[in-house]
Amino acid sequence: MPASVSKLLRIILSACTLLTACQSPQTKIPTVPVHQPANGPTWWKEAVVYQIYPRSFKDSNGDGVGDLNGIISELDYIKSLGIDAVWLNPIYSSPNDDNGYDVSDYRGIMKDFGTMQDFDALLKGLHQRGIKLVMDLVVNHSSDEHEWFKKSRSSRTSPYRNYYHWWNAENGKPPYRYSLFDVNNDAWRYDSATNAYYLHYFSRKQPDLNWENPKLRHEVYDVMKFWADKGIDGFRLDAFQFAAKDTTWPAFPKGFEKHFNQYYGVQGNLHGYLQEMNKEVLSKYNIMSVAEGAGNTLEDGHNMVDADRHELNMAYAFDAVDQAKPEGYDLLKFKKTFTRWDSAFAQKGWLSIFLANHDQARLVSRFGNDSPQYRDVSSKMLTTFLMTMRGTPFYYYGDELGMTNIRFNNIKDYRDMSLMNQYQHLKQTGGNEADFIKQAQFGSRDNGRTPFQWNSSANAGFSSGTPWVKVNANYTTLNAAAQEKDPNSVLSYFKKVVQLRKANKVLVYGKYTLLDAANPKVYAYTREGNGKKLLVLLNFKSTPAMVNTGISLTNARLLMDNYSTPSSGSKLQPYEAAVYELR
Repeated sequence: MPASVSKLLRIILSACTLLTACQSPQTKIPTVPVHQPANGPTWWKEAVVYQIYPRSFKDSNGDGVGDLNGIISELDYIKSLGIDAVWLNPIYSSPNDDNGYDVSDYRGIMKDFGTMQDFDALLKGLHQRGIKLVMDLVVNHSSDEHEWFKKSRSSRTSPYRNYYHWWNAENGKPPYRYSLFDVNNDAWRYDSATNAYYLHYFSRKQPDLNWENPKLRHEVYDVMKFWADKGIDGFRLDAFQFAAKDTTWPAFPKGFEKHFNQYYGVQGNLHGYLQEMNKEVLSKYNIMSVAEGAGNTLEDGHNMVDADRHELNMAYAFDAVDQAKPEGYDLLKFKKTFTRWDSAFAQKGWLSIFLANHDQARLVSRFGNDSPQYRDVSSKMLTTFLMTMRGTPFYYYGDELGMTNIRFNNIKDYRDMSLMNQYQHLKQTGGNEADFIKQAQFGSRDNGRTPFQWNSSANAGFSSGTPWVKVNANYTTLNAAAQEKDPNSVLSYFKKVVQLRKANKVLVYGKYTLLDAANPKVYAYTREGNGKKLLVLLNFKSTPAMVNTGISLTNARLLMDNYSTPSSGSKLQPYEAAVYELR
């Protein structure tokens, strides 16, 4: 999705198992019960959401592209993870300029992925297993091959003209707008058919829809009803914080693109459109809604998700996920960011918790340590973090195995349209190609889109054909089949920590308190509610670390640790994660 390619799109940015599970993978997780707030509990707050990138999950027909039948064939694996909902990246009809985030028919299924009958079978199979389905709703923009746009560009008097944003060329060049995916970063594209420019915040083949037009809005609501009537369980609104525009097109100050979210995010009547969407669609179905992006301020976020606003259920905040850089990141800043957001939403509203998705490189490669020595243990530590914070965890496929960046050396191996356009711009402007490749090896979206590593057979068991993007060579040892047999694997740990969260609602609803805030190596906090209190200790570094929480562990009960021989007291091993029940 057009959201956060590592440099440009910032806003739209372990060797063991639980201590108690070392003897047997079936060991029951200790439970710490907690009463839910009277007005608070909902399924989507308590859910663990597993994101599937369908193109890369499982190919059923040998064409090298993952598909719906491939997902269906692995529903029992998905169920075994213990997750509650699947977020599926776009599967609508699309010419695939941006891997499905350029929709040409919102009621059709992309041929690469299958048919509507396949979708119906997938939805049924998920529901039979008690798993909900969240669909990606891409309505900030469509494909330029959508019938709406074809008709819009055909004539200035077309009834579909105002479904998109146009600027007539006789009025001169439109005020500059920055495009995140365009080769020249110009969001206005000249179209000779009607001697006018159309707006595209993303690629040239992704013209922005005109949400200021009520006819367009109701077209979208009808699309949402179509899928809601099929029985899906939620919508994730892609890039929707950009949907509303100031159509007087004021000039923006020079260099605004360095902070473009301040000029693009949550503008105009966005909240009015969300309230209308809620009234027309969301309030009429038992579905959840989540926005990509939470605006520019905490107030923006609250206005999107507070229940009394009647807009959406939750939102993503990109402040933390964008902090990872090739040179590393500052844990103190990381802690402050999560603490600030948690504090702001402690009493009202709800957010998601995530560190990876289809717009990011791999979790362990960005926020952990993917060297052979520390890959597993740091993967487990990061999973512990995501499952013990307040907010709904969104967890990306493959991260439950500790899948790593593929780090292509050759530009020809990359597939991401936005990165390829950046590369073309680099060549046009005489940039440094070696530096560009180095940055891509760390942050390219293709790192997070390589095929799921099912087993050690050819192509990691993903496809009998040639995969659309190369498989990471480490699949021979890093794969699901091997990890399912190993009670100490990253996968086994993931399943256990998911069950820990489910068994202890204090991890969902409990108060969060940061401890040892100035510690540059350790993230320590408590989760507390109704007399129950858990302590979480996370060493984010590859060296041993001391932690000073001011809390005695003498009578504490260790619920989970990612080392088979846990530390005792205040010294943590590299990337160690420990969860205690305090008594």
